[in-house]
Amino acid sequence: MRLRELRDELRIADEQLLHLRSDADDLGVDAAIGVVGATSEHRRAAEQAAAMEAHRRHLVDSITALEVRQDQLLDQMSARHG
Repeated sequence: MRLRELRDELRIADEQLLHLRSDADDLGVDAAIGVVGATSEHRRAAEQAAAMEAHRRHLVDSITALEVRQDQLLDQMSARHG
C-alpha cells in the first residue's frame, strides 16, 4: 500500500512541478523585461519549484528503496519455496 501511495504522490508532485516551473519561467521573463514586482515574485516561484524538486527527489528515493526491499523479500520467498 505504501508504494502505491508514494507513486500517487509522485504523480501529483510531477504535475505541480510542471506548473511551478512554468510560473517561475513566466515570471523570469517578466523580471527580465522589467515588470514591476516580478523579480521578487520570480524568486519566490523559483524557490517553490526548487522545494518541489527536492520533494520529488525524496519521493523517487523512497520509491526506489521500497522497490529494492520488495525485490529482496520476493527473492527470499522464492529461495525458501524454490
